[in-house]
Order: sequence, then C-alpha cells, then structure tokens
Amino acid sequence: MSKRFYITTAIDYVNGQPHLGHAYEKIVADVIARGRRSLGQEVFFLTGLDEHGQKVQRSAQAEGKPPQVYCDELAGVWLNFVRKLGISNDDFIRTTQPRHKAVVQALLRKLHDQGDLYKAPYRGWYSWKEETFLTDKDRRPDGTFDPAWGEVTELVEENWFFRMSRYQSWLIEYIQDHPDFVHPPSRRNEVLSFLQSRPLEDLCISRPASRLSWGIPIPFDPDYVNYVWFDALTNYFSVPAAHGDPAALAALKGYYQPDPVPEAPLELWPADIHVIGKDIVRFHAIYWPIMLHAAGIEPPRQVLVHGWWQKDGQKMSKTTGNVVDPVAVIDEWGVDAFRYYVLRELDIGPDGNWTDAGFRARYSAELANALGNLVHRTLSMLHRYRNGVVPAPHAELEPEATRVITEVRTCLEQNRLQDALISIWSLITRANQYIDHTTPFKLAKDPAQSGRLDQILYNLVETVRVVAVLLWPFLPTTAARIHAQLGFQGEPDRLATAAWGGCPPGHTVGKPEVLFPRKEG
Repeated sequence: MSKRFYITTAIDYVNGQPHLGHAYEKIVADVIARGRRSLGQEVFFLTGLDEHGQKVQRSAQAEGKPPQVYCDELAGVWLNFVRKLGISNDDFIRTTQPRHKAVVQALLRKLHDQGDLYKAPYRGWYSWKEETFLTDKDRRPDGTFDPAWGEVTELVEENWFFRMSRYQSWLIEYIQDHPDFVHPPSRRNEVLSFLQSRPLEDLCISRPASRLSWGIPIPFDPDYVNYVWFDALTNYFSVPAAHGDPAALAALKGYYQPDPVPEAPLELWPADIHVIGKDIVRFHAIYWPIMLHAAGIEPPRQVLVHGWWQKDGQKMSKTTGNVVDPVAVIDEWGVDAFRYYVLRELDIGPDGNWTDAGFRARYSAELANALGNLVHRTLSMLHRYRNGVVPAPHAELEPEATRVITEVRTCLEQNRLQDALISIWSLITRANQYIDHTTPFKLAKDPAQSGRLDQILYNLVETVRVVAVLLWPFLPTTAARIHAQLGFQGEPDRLATAAWGGCPPGHTVGKPEVLFPRKEG
C-alpha cells in the first residue's frame, strides 16, 4: 500500500445555493486531481457538505421538517451540481454521516483526556431573534446593532473551549519552516502577520444542546453539541479514518475503530492539498493545523487559496441580479466551455471578474475557432486526401509539441493551471499557423507534392492527438471527444502517451464532429 495524492475542497454549507465560487473551487480541485492522475499518481479527491448548525436547524423548523430530512433533500441538489461540473471526486462527505460523527467524537475525547479542552463562561452579544452570537463586525458605525437583529443582549453561558493559544509559537515556527504550507505567498504572509501581531484566543467549540440541538453531541458532556470548526474541519480527517488510513487510526488508537473495518484500507493522510477560498484561510491555516498538532496528527501539506469572483467589476448580489448561474451557463454553452473560461480567466490566488462578453469572446476565438477549427480541418483533410488513413510519421512539429508537453507537466506539478492552458493554446495556434503556411489544400492539387502532403497531414493529426492528451485534466469531455474522433478507444488520460509518434501509420481516423457550435449574436 502506498499513499495516494489526497486533495479536498472546502465543504459547502448545505443551507446555501451553489454559485460561481463553489463551481470554480471544485473545478480547480478537479483539474489538479485529474492532472495528478494524468501524471500517473493514484489520487483520492474529496468534496462534500457541512450540514450542522443553527441556520439548518431553524430552516428545517420553518419548513416543518426534521433536520436530517431537510439536509437529505438539499444534499441531492449539491450532488447534482457536482455531477453537472464533471467533477471526478472519489468520495462525498456529509457531516451528518455516522462515519464522520464517530471521528469527531474520538478526536474530542482524546483532546479532553490530555487536557486540551476545558469548560468556562462564554461571553458575547446575542441576537435572540436570529439565535446567533454577534461580533463587533456586526455593529453599525455608531456602535449599535441593526434593528433587524431584534433584541441584542450580552449573554454569558458555560461552554467548552480548546486551548488553541498554547500552540501559537509552534504554528509560527511551522509556517516559517514550511514555506509552501500556505499558498500563494501573499496568503502565507497574511497568516504569519496575524499570528505575530496578537495572541491567539482559545476557541469556543460548543453550544448548549438546549439552544442548539442540531450538532454532534460532546461525548463527555451530552448537554452540549460540538459547534462549527471541530465538526466542519475534521471532515478532511474523518474520511481517511473511515477508509482505514494507518496514520489516522494510529493517531486515534484507543478512541476510534472504523465500522465496518475496510477490506482494503487506503493510505491518504496527510492531505496533500486543501483547496479553499480566501475567506476561510484563518480556519484552515491556524485552527486546523493546531487542532491536528494537539492531537499528534501531521498537518496537511498545503492550503491552496483561491480568490473571489466579481461580475462586471462588482460584487455579485442576488438582490441586484448581478450573478452568474453556473448551471444556466453549462446548459447553454456546455460544461467544458464553462470550465475553460473560469480556468483560463482566473489564476489561483487573485480575484477574478466574469463578463458575459469575455466569456463569449473566449468561446468564439479560443474554443470554436482555434481548437474546434484545428480538429475539424485536420480530420476533414485527412479524409479528403487520404481516405482517413494516417500517413507515415514525420516530426516537423515535434519540437513545439515536446516543449509544450514539458511545460504542461511542470505546470501540473506546480498547480499552475492557467499557465498550462496558455501553453496548450500556443501549440494549437502553432498548428493552425502551420496549416496556413504550408497550404495543404494547394499541395493536394499537385501529385508531385504527395509526399510533402503526407508529412503535413501526419504532423497535424499527431498534434491533435497530443492536444487531446494535454487537455484531458482541464476539458475531459472535449478531450475524450477528440480522442474518439481520432478513432482511438478509451480516455486520453495519461500524459506519458502525449509523447510524439503515438498516432500509428495506417490508422484510420473517424469523421470530424463540431466540438463547440458557433453561437449567433
């Protein structure tokens, strides 16, 4: 048994609706996962849902449904969304699943036994109408709370706390010693600046069951339920534990045993990459590694942080209608067009800006014209001039193809997804220019140029094959369609097969089909 490359997205709050940010995060993680598979690695890709908490409990009550029924219905929406995006996840975690609850409670028991959890008064401003604690961020400029919160009073109640503060110096040193732990570097610098500028407070991890019943019970104090982060963050670890991961089981020895015991355990931990949005960096880069370290568990290897999307230069808002509905875009344009735009438009790290005009422009110029035309023209000429039969190998475009293959391999290893697409499209552009410069349609009229025409046709069909392999992590449906049109079986899912010369002479290609239909208007 060898460790698999283990990648996760953040888990989505079941009470919300899928939006562009959710789609982007899942697609980024999916491309990284597929890219690693293409490089020959075994991969385990996890996504899922956060289903506990006050909002879920209140919404379920408003609809007259038990919370679990309410969550089950919404989970179907999110599962369909994942399928719609073409996500290749290996597991889907729901925090209401018994396998997750068991690991959360085991972790809490271990930390309690070693003295990392304690009970103390919790003080905060509380909205009785909304049943939630408020912070200074919720105050208006004059220091008061908006009337929409209803009556706000200072509430003091007993709760359980995690001694997070005792591990602050350890985390500072860990981040300094592991420069890739938080990426990009700007986010790492933010985390370090935060840790070095103030003392960490201990983390309140419970709510009284009398006020919030929809949560995982504290195993050593049934009057309380676990609240938010020990529940949500632990999902990344509970799945490896449930799959029998040796590191997870060793860390929880005496506290947890998977039920049922897996027949084929998976070696997953530590996670190689957590893909998250910039709004939850602190929880993943501070709370989570400290929680793990306190329990004697190795931290994840990297927290990879992406930015947010705007639309037309403004924050997205349902109120103003300034939103992008990923499902609507996919239904109209196709999933790979959507995947291509968000990956090509936005590098991992900065914020991005969606414009409908920009989407149309990339679709037309880069997908329909550049890629679509190259495939269609190549296969059409091969059928017209050689009855669809591949001629003898030739290597005129091999140097360009080899350069791009090398670049894409490096980009996949470094999670530089936008750069990889730019490199792939440089090869597509080169092949289209090659057609324009060599004019095979003119050479076909001169029998004396038959040998030269064979050379050109081979270079084009082999370039198209290489492009299909390179595109698979990014546009898997399109890559598979190109591969099938070339007359090959299976998926072009291994980068090693991109090496020049994989299209054998005498092979018969299929008929071209339109990959990206042109859109009017």
